[in-house]
Amino acid sequence: MQPRFEIAKADPGAYHAMSALEQYLHKTSLEVPLIHIVKLYASEINHCAYCIDMHWKDLRAIGETEQRLYGLPAWRESPYYSDRERAAFAWTEAVTVLTDGFVSDEVYEEVRPHFTDKELSELTMVIVAINGWNRISVATRATAGNYQPAKA
Repeated sequence: MQPRFEIAKADPGAYHAMSALEQYLHKTSLEVPLIHIVKLYASEINHCAYCIDMHWKDLRAIGETEQRLYGLPAWRESPYYSDRERAAFAWTEAVTVLTDGFVSDEVYEEVRPHFTDKELSELTMVIVAINGWNRISVATRATAGNYQPAKA
């Protein structure tokens, strides 16, 4: 599949705005592994090959286990995730798949014990950002496979 266009070249202002949001998100109180695994999960939901490749590699680079990565699509049936992560995954699904009953009160009540208002705001913005990136990557047909994580 050939890329359609590069958004960073076609509209650098929009790309820089999205990049600024990314920089902010990595300075929040959320744990870096949680940010990346939520991004990976949303990318799997959205079928974004470029972002799946990126966040899988980012997670491996920070020491995430393959078992937890392979089990992510079946997180409800897998014993590898904390209650906080499970709440984040439920919130990710609800915010990502809005046509499926919207963000229900039940999911909100599930996530509340695990996140402060500030953290829930930050988590929501992580999900909003990755959904944006997923849509950009899918629409532009960004080529998966070449991404390399930053050196630590």
